[in-house]
Amino acid sequence: MYLFSTNFKITIMLVISTKEFRSKQKNYLNKVDEGVEILIRRAKEKAYKILPVTEDDTLMSKEEYHSMLDRRLQSIREGKGKEYSLEELRIKMGL
Repeated sequence: MYLFSTNFKITIMLVISTKEFRSKQKNYLNKVDEGVEILIRRAKEKAYKILPVTEDDTLMSKEEYHSMLDRRLQSIREGKGKEYSLEELRIKMGL
């Protein structure tokens, strides 16, 4: 188990094997719901992080996605968009 602290928020991360996850899958998914980060190690250099789907995450069909893109492109054509330089985008994305 690892503890991380950033901006006064403590995060608990459990690092487990795929075998351990399979044997106690329900328990680990419940931990994720409680805010614990789960990292599943597979082989020597592979790992996977389990995250809950939140309201900010979007699950949409291909048609819904294309429709959303069309609406946003139309908005830009109507002058409702904002233009960013590559450097501004890097700053916004924290890169």
